[in-house]
Amino acid sequence: MPDPKAGVGQIVAAIHAASVNPIDWKTRAGMRGDASALPMILGCEFSGVVSETGPGVSEFAPGDSVFGVAPQTGDGTYAEAIAIDAGLVALRPDSLGHVEAAALGLVGLTALVSLEDTAKIKAGETILIQGGAGGVGGFAVQCAKHAGATVYATTSTRNVDYVRRLGADSVIDYTTDDFTKAVPPCDVVFDTVGGAVQERSFSVLKPGGRLVWIAGGSEGGPPLPAHVEMIRPRVDRHRRHMERITELVGLGAVTAPEITTFPLAQVARAHEMSATGHVRGKIVLLVR
Repeated sequence: MPDPKAGVGQIVAAIHAASVNPIDWKTRAGMRGDASALPMILGCEFSGVVSETGPGVSEFAPGDSVFGVAPQTGDGTYAEAIAIDAGLVALRPDSLGHVEAAALGLVGLTALVSLEDTAKIKAGETILIQGGAGGVGGFAVQCAKHAGATVYATTSTRNVDYVRRLGADSVIDYTTDDFTKAVPPCDVVFDTVGGAVQERSFSVLKPGGRLVWIAGGSEGGPPLPAHVEMIRPRVDRHRRHMERITELVGLGAVTAPEITTFPLAQVARAHEMSATGHVRGKIVLLVR
């Protein structure tokens, strides 16, 4: 591919690390149902260094370390460089390396939009996070705890201690325990798992409770109970979310997840691991 050039309002970043997300292998496998043009560069988030700025960009300069999220259309981050709207990147937190920063962009903004903007989680509330060991779930555990909520989270046996270290007040091992019997009535359920798990989650919500989901339920599932609200967050990509991530990192409220790395040339292996659905934390590709 030709080297990218910065257009109006864009920067070019030399990518050091790019994160792997399930949407990447689903797109590659043709599961999104769109007709995207090929060849396609996959990847949603990155960390790197600004090499060029386009007209109208004054907040960044060559040499700045940044992290960001790619737009939902256009070239992605599995590359040596990317031309990207300056509004989709922020300065990389000083306390994080490129690998850690690359692992926080998309999962962080997804969790923030879901909990802060959509669920509007408040101090004193109780939340159940389905899938607490994943990238989004792990960030959500920390975000909800910082907000002052009592946090319950589900995960498998091998990840119980990991999710507890992230700050969950109580961790339910879904391989041995029934979460519907293990958690008290909740104000919020944040579902990153979907399917039958989502349908069973209604039973733990208080009247007026909110179920916020990023993974869909089963086809032909039961109707929504009258006593709860079910909301799908609108996960817009914007610098304000990246700066909020930086703020939370600076406060010590969130840390980078556990990370498994692969060289960019081994992206097939990375996709195979992601497709198992049992990744703890994040997978990051090393570009340079």
